[in-house]
Amino acid sequence: MESEAPADSAHIEAELKGKSLLVYWFLIRTGSPVGVREIQRSLGFSSPSVAHHHLEKIRRLGLISQDEHGRYFIVRQVDVGVLQAFTRLGGLMLPRYTFYAVFFTTALVLYLLLYRENANVYAIAFGLFAAAFSWYEAQRVWKKKPY
Repeated sequence: MESEAPADSAHIEAELKGKSLLVYWFLIRTGSPVGVREIQRSLGFSSPSVAHHHLEKIRRLGLISQDEHGRYFIVRQVDVGVLQAFTRLGGLMLPRYTFYAVFFTTALVLYLLLYRENANVYAIAFGLFAAAFSWYEAQRVWKKKPY
């Protein structure tokens, strides 16, 4: 039988790919215990055994556990691979760049509203560049999400 001890980051990153990453992402987004059949239906797997295989793989990594009803839930969140670029906000998983994009866009709009008469062209250029770059990166990371 395989060890139940939590795995290190390098091992987790090597194992948490493909459909296993998809299942882990789904559990993080759901935020509550989920059964095998619910995962199978939600992720479009061909059978419950496919979902069960990936759930057990993640459980052996020490990232999820099973309750008395046989449903799986997150016990440890890790930021490996594409997950490093996302942060959880309630039930949403958002690219970290989204927060920078919102900050720079808000700062630029406020600057233009407060200093519209005496606005510095360099400050406007910096604000536009920072906001555009942040929104671009947020969109680029969003396209890399597992599903």
